[in-house]
Amino acid sequence: MERRTFLISSLTASLLALADGSSSLSFASSAQQNSPASSGKPIRDYYFDRTISRNVLDNFLSRSITMQSLFAGRGNLDDDLRMLTSIGAKFIGRSLCLWGGEANLLSNLEKAKQQVPVAVKADPEMLFEACIFEIVTTQVERVAVPDWAFVALSQPVENRNFRYADMLYPDGRRVDQWGPGSSVPDVSRPETKLYFYFLARSFIDAGFEAIHYGQVEIMNGNDPDLTNWSQVFTLARAYAATHARRHMLICDAHVPHGGLVRDGHLLLDFHAFPLRIMEVPDTPQEAILKVGFSDGIYNRSRGGIAPSGWTCDHLPYLVEFDNYGVSKQPGQARADGGQFNWVWGYDEITWFAHQNKQYRADWLRYAWHWVRTTDPNGYLEMPGRRGITSGPHSGGTRWYHANNPSAAVPHGMGDEDTIRAIWAADSA
Repeated sequence: MERRTFLISSLTASLLALADGSSSLSFASSAQQNSPASSGKPIRDYYFDRTISRNVLDNFLSRSITMQSLFAGRGNLDDDLRMLTSIGAKFIGRSLCLWGGEANLLSNLEKAKQQVPVAVKADPEMLFEACIFEIVTTQVERVAVPDWAFVALSQPVENRNFRYADMLYPDGRRVDQWGPGSSVPDVSRPETKLYFYFLARSFIDAGFEAIHYGQVEIMNGNDPDLTNWSQVFTLARAYAATHARRHMLICDAHVPHGGLVRDGHLLLDFHAFPLRIMEVPDTPQEAILKVGFSDGIYNRSRGGIAPSGWTCDHLPYLVEFDNYGVSKQPGQARADGGQFNWVWGYDEITWFAHQNKQYRADWLRYAWHWVRTTDPNGYLEMPGRRGITSGPHSGGTRWYHANNPSAAVPHGMGDEDTIRAIWAADSA
């Protein structure tokens, strides 16, 4: 373990040295120099209404954290809000994260409607994100289509439920990709757009101000000029303009090709992508970040005219710890991954959760500074809660929690103090 800690510490020191021209700067000295007391740094601006400036957007992304299923049944809401307010989190990613399971959609929405106001009261600046993913299952046929969805899409009003088959690729592409009766929807289909608008409006009514649209590029196989995605975002934003708390909806998605741009206009408010962590096979469990590895987004975020009207060469983006499973060789280097980028046989967040506390702290410091110095448009989305494939705890929980361990969160891994310290040291 000493070798692993030394490697990450050395990388962090080197990155910080590059950042300010010093050849001997350590993370500890950087944190001391940039502390609020010593730097007199200004209070960050989180105000937006109807549009969001580049500066305010950057401020939110710089205090972003994944809290998968914060609402509707995962974790302890009281302790989660304690942690989030304590560390200064502002953008709460994946806080309503429903992957399929449409039979429970309405009940989960009802729970979220009760919980989101509680979270907003804890810190009115915090921005909560819901998710519309690249999945639809046969369970969607249990959900009734409201009249207002038909009206918004200029479709005849009918008394019926959503139709699963009418959301799929007609040529059979990606049908059953996630298992029998669980497919990737085709955004060009009218039924898909009807469903996506229903979800977006429901999330906005529940108090969400951001939506992550998942893997948008596997849903637009019949949308080469992005006409349909543009319509999806336009309808959702139009509703938010009169019904969202701050009169706008902030949209993002995973974009392996750098973003969705139509006639010079960016369709998303910011971009997002997995970290794409690269294992170091000669050092057990070691892993780093590297430009050009896999399909990482570093230095590749596309620019144009942002939805709020400002122009950029590169749209800001988040990189997050992804979760997608475990290989047949967990814990081993160069695991047979096929389409997956395994990190010592695990997905990214599961690999991270299996490391010891000191290494996790070192790695978060390293990753934060690597991203910020490698591409000033990028931000590390801190891990707050995420599903993992296998748990390192004796209880075998399938969730990573950054919370300090307590009776409320007995399997908390205690990374919140590290996240707080990293953000406190950040004056940029």
